[in-house]
Amino acid sequence: MIWAWERPEDLTFINPKNVGVAFLAATIGMHDRRFRSVPRLQPLRFPPRTALMAVVRLESAGSGLPDQSVVIGEILRASRLSGVRALQVDFDARQSERAWYVSLLRELQAKLRIPLTMTALASWCEADDWIRDLPVAEAVPMLFRMGAGRWDGGDFSVPLCRSSLGVSTDELPATTPRGRRIYFFHPSHWTPEAYQGIIGEARRRQ
Repeated sequence: MIWAWERPEDLTFINPKNVGVAFLAATIGMHDRRFRSVPRLQPLRFPPRTALMAVVRLESAGSGLPDQSVVIGEILRASRLSGVRALQVDFDARQSERAWYVSLLRELQAKLRIPLTMTALASWCEADDWIRDLPVAEAVPMLFRMGAGRWDGGDFSVPLCRSSLGVSTDELPATTPRGRRIYFFHPSHWTPEAYQGIIGEARRRQ
């Protein structure tokens, strides 16, 4: 899977038979119990029959979260975009925000007709395993920009984290568990050269 973030992207060079696109569909900022939803503003091109996953990024100022129902409505709007086969929620929830996030994911899953996935800090997939029983198809461990958090290169204790992983082309881990769906982030525009590089990396890591 290629992550296509908020920048103009021409991905017409990819092979849709073995690569899908997880594109940023909307960013929802939350502050003082209010929210502001901004849809994707940059163009995205891809071949016909490409498997598409809509990604909704949640950003909290830490000053109070809005009612889950209004945020769910905005997320569902992204899930209905043409060609979307799955939905991913990206939220670096603080410990105080976890109960709100769990409730949101449970209600969202009940309303969706497509698979629901989420991104996860690597620590959530190991000792701090509060996501263990969430109703999502997969939790994608983010193995880049980890800051003080570290990952020992082994497999994850939380089953939800054992089907996929997320890496960045400029910060590839030396080894990863095999047989996983790999989400690749690229810090700049995707190019045919960068694409060929991740195809090689994906094959090496299978």
